[in-house]
Amino acid sequence: MKNIIFCTSVLLMVMAGAGLAQDVNPTIDYKVHNVGAFRQVVTNTGALWRQQSRYPGLIYCEFPLGSSEEHLGEAGFALAAIVKGDTLVTSSDSWDEADEMYPTDAPWDTIWVVKRGQRVDIGDPDDPYWPDYVGISDQDFVCKYSDDFYTKITGHRPMHIECIQRSMVWSFAPFNEFLILQFWITSKVDTLEEAYFAWFCDGNVGERLPGWDFALDDFSWYDETKDVAFAQDAEGGVDGLAYSPIAYKIFPPDNGGQIKTTFLWYSGWGEIASNHQELYRRLSSGEIKRNQVIPVGSQFWLTKGPYTILPGDTLLFTVVQLLGNGVKGIYKNLELAEWLINKNFAVPSPPPNPPLQVKADNHKVILTWKPDAENYHDPNRGDNVEHPFEGYRIYKSPQGYGGPWTLLAQFDKEDNFYGPNTGLKHEFIDEGLLNNFTYYYSVTSFSLPDTVLGITELESSLQENIVEVSPGPAPPETVGKVAVVPNPYLGNEDYTSYNPPWESPPPGRVWMEQDRKVQFINLPQRCTIQIFTLSGELVKVLEHNDPKRGYEEWNLVSQVGQAIASDVYLFVVKDLNNGNVQVGKFVVIK
Repeated sequence: MKNIIFCTSVLLMVMAGAGLAQDVNPTIDYKVHNVGAFRQVVTNTGALWRQQSRYPGLIYCEFPLGSSEEHLGEAGFALAAIVKGDTLVTSSDSWDEADEMYPTDAPWDTIWVVKRGQRVDIGDPDDPYWPDYVGISDQDFVCKYSDDFYTKITGHRPMHIECIQRSMVWSFAPFNEFLILQFWITSKVDTLEEAYFAWFCDGNVGERLPGWDFALDDFSWYDETKDVAFAQDAEGGVDGLAYSPIAYKIFPPDNGGQIKTTFLWYSGWGEIASNHQELYRRLSSGEIKRNQVIPVGSQFWLTKGPYTILPGDTLLFTVVQLLGNGVKGIYKNLELAEWLINKNFAVPSPPPNPPLQVKADNHKVILTWKPDAENYHDPNRGDNVEHPFEGYRIYKSPQGYGGPWTLLAQFDKEDNFYGPNTGLKHEFIDEGLLNNFTYYYSVTSFSLPDTVLGITELESSLQENIVEVSPGPAPPETVGKVAVVPNPYLGNEDYTSYNPPWESPPPGRVWMEQDRKVQFINLPQRCTIQIFTLSGELVKVLEHNDPKRGYEEWNLVSQVGQAIASDVYLFVVKDLNNGNVQVGKFVVIK
């Protein structure tokens, strides 16, 4: 029977990667936690940034949502141990080691996404490594990797360890500002003596501006009284003062009262160690380096140990990443994370989100939803209320998925002790909107407070139930009133500042050239749009086929992928149902 040692850790995150040259093809994957109050990239190589994956964004840990405030450059863990007399270190990510953890090339060795209460066999369909897995949080990510599948890495000496990784996020306050990571680390071959678990963090905290100057006024520090390590932005600099630091704490398992903590920060490559032996010595030293005073950017290691891991034995490290409103917010969320861990994650939960449908009309949007959430039962409540559902809330943002969000309405049950008792409704109409602009809506459900456990009302995830909609009239019968807006298009105009914004980047990155936008409006259901220069050169062809939406967008990029220049352009719109044609022109000034 395996001996399982439990180690719980609360952390703040960072990470980096090296190029992958290989004759095997690991199934490298990434996912983004996006149901809580932050967005976090997770990979199946043990890294909390892009590393070897194809994640296209520029921000790895955004908080608050929609703020473009980054918190991580790189983050990951290392295991340092003595193996047959040699000192070895295997790292999923750091500035002192190569990226040494990889999944296999099996198609199922990706990141598995599981919702609360969902049951699934994770892994090989014929031999799952986690059979009958049951989701715990609102968004569980599960994956597996090792240090001996891909080994053509300079200086790499595998320990032959395997790791099952799980990350969990809760969608509802007050549990939605931290990420819990769990690492089941198994020694497959040798006895690992004097083993230490180490977390590496390269904190890049601040508004994600072009370049890296925003990260060069950060500092690392450690609170010995609470055993928490921080990466924090200093006031000033090109990015001002960040809303939230990022921080970590490790709750180690009992090893006979011999737990040793190491905290080391540094501000450049190679300052900690140049080889396995030196890195092991530093990570196992028990040194608590004096807190950084001059904010010039830095990375840190936070380490706990030692442990002995026999062949076939497993250590479980539970790691919580903390964000919040300043340092006080971090400490508040640390208390919540500790409470949740001590409850073995058996926390009351909000009702499920109501199934939401949206219909766009002329200057208005119609939201309707089903009453599925009204009969939910929560076995983890302390008050034993059979059906604690209380009501719905309707939110709107003209800015994007990250908000800010405005509460438009609330409908709750009649004739009880809680709330305004408006009565339940399942439809909401929002009128007076601008046509062809994008609006974002969400309908959540919320519960009665649990007075026995002292938990206030719980509300389902706003982020998880967002719908995107652009109001507008139905397409006209044919061409005749087609126009381009804006006309002229002004390259020096900040269209992102409009409310609602005319232009906006997708979540996870800043505005780029390809986010420019004009619209062809008053289009019939089926038509072709050709765009020419005044000299007759074809620039772009757009196909429109939409029975509900009478417009088509263009990002001012030509047929060959080049941004167009300032000029006067012609458009030719042909109605494919009757052959009618309309010709017009528009101006671009950059």
